[in-house]
Amino acid sequence: MKLTHTVSIALAGALVVAAGAAQARDQIRIVGSSTVFPFSTAVAEQFGKTTDFATPVVESTGSGGGLKLFCAGVGVEHPDITNASRRMKASEFELCNENGVTEIVESKIGYDGIVVANATSGPTFALTREHLVIALAEQGPKPTLWSEVDPSLPAIEIEVLGPPPSSGTRDAFEELVIEEACEGAGIPCEGISIREDGVYVDAGENDNLIVSKLEANPNALGVFGFSFLDQNSDALKGATVDGVEPTFEAIADGDYPVSRSLYYYIKKAHVGVVPGLAEYAAEFASDAAAGEDGYLVDKGLIPLPEEAFEANADAIANMTPMTGSEWD
Repeated sequence: MKLTHTVSIALAGALVVAAGAAQARDQIRIVGSSTVFPFSTAVAEQFGKTTDFATPVVESTGSGGGLKLFCAGVGVEHPDITNASRRMKASEFELCNENGVTEIVESKIGYDGIVVANATSGPTFALTREHLVIALAEQGPKPTLWSEVDPSLPAIEIEVLGPPPSSGTRDAFEELVIEEACEGAGIPCEGISIREDGVYVDAGENDNLIVSKLEANPNALGVFGFSFLDQNSDALKGATVDGVEPTFEAIADGDYPVSRSLYYYIKKAHVGVVPGLAEYAAEFASDAAAGEDGYLVDKGLIPLPEEAFEANADAIANMTPMTGSEWD
C-alpha cells in the first residue's frame, strides 16, 4: 500500500510537470498541406524575424492528415492551425465539433494550379484531362504507353508520380480531372478511382522529393502544385492541359482548367492561449504577404482578387468562426 501510494504521488507529480510543460507552449504549431507548407513557412519565418513572438513550427502532414490532427481536440497538445489545399469537408467540420473544436476560423489565402510536369530534358507533353483519365483511371483501358492513350503522345511508358490519398492535391486532382473528364473520356464515372498497378506512384507528401525523382527520370510525369513548378522552373516544365500552359496569369485569370483555392484553419479557442496566434494570422492576411505584390507571390501564390482579399482580411481581424452553412 505504501509503495502504491509512493508511485501514485510520483505519477501525479509527473503529470503536473507534463501539464505545466504543455501549458507553457509558446510556439504556434501548424500542420497540414504540403502545397501550403512553403507559404506558411515563409510567413512563419517573417513573423519570427519581425515580432517578439517565437517562430511557429510548421509540419507538412497533408491536408487530410492535418485536419485529422486539428480536429482531435482543444488544448495545447493539439495543433493551433492546419493548412489545406482544398476546403475543409463538411464531415471534417462535424468531426471537429464532436471533439469540442467548435469555433473554427477559415482563411482563404489565394489560388494554386495543379500541374502535370516533367524534367526539362524529357519530352514535351500536350495533354487533355481526358488523356489523363484514360491513362490513370482504374476503370479505364489501363494503357502501358502514352501513345496508346493518343497517337500524338510520346511512345514511352506511363509513369506518374503524385500525392497520396491524404493529400488535398490528390483530392483536387481527382475532382478536377478524373471525375470532371471521365464522361468525355468514355469511362464510367461512378466509383471512378486512380489505378493501383504501379503506373501512378504514390510519392508521399514531400513535393520536393517528387521534383528530385523527376530529374532522375525525365520520362516520368509528376502531379503537384504550381508553386513547386514555379520554384523549380530551371529543372522542370509543365505540360499544357486542354491547350493551356500552367502559368501564373492563366491560373489567375481562370483559364487554366486545373486550379483550386488554398486555405488554412485557426482554432479560435487557442487565440489568447498560445502567444501570437492572432498576430500570425494577421501577417498571413496582410497585403505585404498575400497581396498582389506580396512576398508570397514570389513563391508562386496566386493572390485573391481585391474583394475576396478584403473579405478574408476582415474575417481574420474579427476571428469570425465558420457557421456550418458553408456547404449549403
